[in-house]
Amino acid sequence: MVIEIVPYAERHREGVIALILPIQQTEFGIPVKLGEQPDLLDIPAFYRKGNGNFWVALAGAEAVVGTIGLLDIGNREGALRKMFVAAPFRGAAPGVGRRLLITLLHWCGIHGFSNVYLGTTDKFIAAHRFYEKNGFGPIAKGELPPAFPLMPVDTRFYRMVLASASAHGTAQRRAREEAR
Repeated sequence: MVIEIVPYAERHREGVIALILPIQQTEFGIPVKLGEQPDLLDIPAFYRKGNGNFWVALAGAEAVVGTIGLLDIGNREGALRKMFVAAPFRGAAPGVGRRLLITLLHWCGIHGFSNVYLGTTDKFIAAHRFYEKNGFGPIAKGELPPAFPLMPVDTRFYRMVLASASAHGTAQRRAREEAR
């Protein structure tokens, strides 16, 4: 099946919600509701400020099987948010997560970001391995920039340094090589 990574459009709204909420609530038992996630209620207004953006992975014509968002938090820094991939599309073979991340990092390189931060929960063990394998290093909560949007469920934090276009290119090459 062909997987396409595209910028979010309003026609993807229901698919994004249908992907993310069950992963949060059922798969990982995180008691978060849609109303507690204002970013999902208006993705363009939330993510497309400054140089932020939001992408979806589509299987076939319109089935949303993955998401990733970049929030521009100022000072050439971004927050990676809402990275979710449907269970059948996880892992190295389908490569949906890696393709979403490469899309985000390419965008960061074009728009001059120097650092990308993220927060996640202790429950997302596979996500920790994914982020570390793809160039993110764990950091203490106190190392986050003041503008980083803290979520109540986040207990682990990561940063990727993108000091230059060459650093971005190295991260992209590493991700492509690991995908082989």
